Amino acid sequence: MGLKIEYIEGQTPLDEDEKEGLLVKTISTKGELDEFEQLNIQSAIEWSLKTKVGKKQFLTEDFLMLVHKKMFGEVWAWAGTKRKSNKNIGVDKTQISIEIRKLIDDCNFWIDHQSFTDEEIAIRFSHRLVKIHLFPNGNGRHSRLAADIMISKLFNRPVFSWGHSDLSKKNPIRKEYLDAIYKADNDDYKPLLEFAKK
Repeated sequence: MGLKIEYIEGQTPLDEDEKEGLLVKTISTKGELDEFEQLNIQSAIEWSLKTKVGKKQFLTEDFLMLVHKKMFGEVWAWAGTKRKSNKNIGVDKTQISIEIRKLIDDCNFWIDHQSFTDEEIAIRFSHRLVKIHLFPNGNGRHSRLAADIMISKLFNRPVFSWGHSDLSKKNPIRKEYLDAIYKADNDDYKPLLEFAKK
């Protein structure tokens, strides 16, 4: 029968090869997929709370890949690996590692020179991760957890609330989040920062 997924605005469609990477073969609906992914993400959040991580470890491609693997590794065979196809968003697949290196270098500079507030650094980092779009799927959720790990572990501040809503569901809070992302695309980070702390 295969996995049938209806996508909502801002979600990245999976190609057929990527769908083949589904580890739980009994999943056939988006609702079932969401449930399994959420359980996996919850265990990744618990792992992140227990993990000691400093700037040198966090700001590496390997650690970012590990976070995605922890979030989706029980559901998708390709979890924690870079996408091999181009998507409706993100840099060309051949540019992913180059853009990650630039982001890590920029983020090190922002932290070392206190270019922005701690919260804005984490939000800018999260936003750039989404724009690069490292993975076949789960990029938004990955970028938000990465921002939470950064703000809590590197800056010793509370994690973001992200509108106190499930942002993978179609609702007014998701629309507000996407609107804030689109503004950040044009270098206006204030709405996204406010949303993250809402």
